[in-house]
Parts: sequence; structure tokens; C-alpha cells
Amino acid sequence: MVLLDGKKTANDIKDEITISVNEMIDLGEKVPHLAAVLVGSDGASLTYVGSKVRACERVGFNSTLIELPETTSEEKLLKVIQDLNGNNDIDGFIVQLPLPKHIDEQKVLNAVNPAKDVDGFHPENFGRMALEMESFIPATPYGILQLLERYQVITKGKHTVVIGRSHIVGRPMSILMSQKGPAGNSTVTLTHSHTKNLSEITKQADIIIVALGVPEFLKASMVKDGVVIVDVGISRVPDDTKPRGYTIKGDVAFDEVSKKSSFITPVPGGVGPMTIAMLLKNTLIARKRNT
Repeated sequence: MVLLDGKKTANDIKDEITISVNEMIDLGEKVPHLAAVLVGSDGASLTYVGSKVRACERVGFNSTLIELPETTSEEKLLKVIQDLNGNNDIDGFIVQLPLPKHIDEQKVLNAVNPAKDVDGFHPENFGRMALEMESFIPATPYGILQLLERYQVITKGKHTVVIGRSHIVGRPMSILMSQKGPAGNSTVTLTHSHTKNLSEITKQADIIIVALGVPEFLKASMVKDGVVIVDVGISRVPDDTKPRGYTIKGDVAFDEVSKKSSFITPVPGGVGPMTIAMLLKNTLIARKRNT
């Protein structure tokens, strides 16, 4: 069994990005600038945004954090996005999700200039990705592709089962795994909460990508020997034995499933670090396109 080490791979990618930024500096060029918009004070969102700001510092990017109160109106947020769209110094920006319930998330995401949409959530980028045209690939699926490619996991001709159909991970992942490319050319089955006989499908899978949000959902009895497992889930499970009062679990029962796997991502330290690394990669691409 080989661990798909997202932490190490993400650091390798950050090192590569740092080299590109240093080359820009040596040439007297503008370095990439990533902005993040945070509405409210959700604990998880604050943690994620803080990680992104630190990652920018690590690779030499400029970064801007725009913090808005929970009570910010949709109109006010759309004005902030409009300003970022028109700011030539900002190469890419993200609006941290989830947003407060009084704000229409899709309306906000649609307002982002696709050329600065480094999260890859805009419908234009999603459509271009599906058509294998130049686009921004959503950061988490992009990170999964990089992990599979860099660990030389064979995907060509394999049966990939994706569990979960979110627009952020499951659905784009199902499209990308079927496309031509180093981590593609597989036959994909997209499953979800209404799929019947799910375990019969997963037992046939060579590669399983789980993005369900249910701790330890995938058991050893649901997979065959030699399977490749990518666990996108991350949940806080109450645990009185831990100093923080919880433990982090993925969507895969790691201890039992890892015994049958050829490759598997850990949680934490698997897909999570890759997401931030690919957000930086998308920002670097945006900077190069904007020259």
C-alpha cells in the first residue's frame, strides 16, 4: 500500500511555484496577487482562508483578505466582487463558501469574472472544462489529478467510481477522469445518495473517489483488493480522548480499507493540502494569462 501524500506533493508544487515567482521578480515583473473575500466569522472558513493567506506568503504571492460582517447584504457583496473584477492588480480571487443564508451563492459565483475565477466555480469555466478547452479547473479535482499523475497511478482503461455529485468535487471529477490526459481515460460511474446497490458497484471499481461528507462511509467490505482510494471527506467527529474534543475523519474507514488498497490518501494530509496548492497554481496561471 502506497500513501498518496498530499502534504509532500503540495509542498513540491509550492516549491515549483516559488521558482516561477522568483523568475518574475528577477525580470522585474509583477508577482501574482490573490484576493479572498470572507463574509462572516465561520470557524472553518476562517481557518481555510488563513491557510490560503499563509500559502501566498510561502510562494511569494501578494495577497489581500477582504473581511465582511455576517450582515453584509447581497448587493454590497456584489459591489465588492465588481470592484475586484475591475482591479488590474488582482490576478485572481475567491469568495469563501459557505455564504450567509440571505445571500444567493450561485448569483455571487456568477458575478466573478471567469478570467479571475481561480476556484473554477463559474459556469463558463465549468463548461470549458467539460469541453476540454482552456479553463480553470476547480482546485480540489485539479489536486486529485495531480496526485494521481505524480504517483503514476494508472487510470487509462480503469473503472473509476465517484461517490458524490457536488458541483465542487464529484461532478467535475467524473468528467475529468473520463477525459484524455495522464490522469484520465478511465470509464466513470458517478454515484450518489439515490444509487441502488452501491457496494456492488464499488466492488467493481479500480479507483474510488469519495466526496460524500459521511465519516468512514466506505468500508473494506465495499472494495476489492488493489483498489486506489481518494478520500475527499473531512469531518470533525466528537472524541473526548482528544485535547480539542474531536478527531478528524475522512469518508473512508482508513484502517480497514488501507489493508486492501494499492494507493490511498490519508485524512488529514491527503487531498486537503492539494486544494490550496492548486488554488495557487490557478492564480499563477491567471497571472500569466493576464500579461
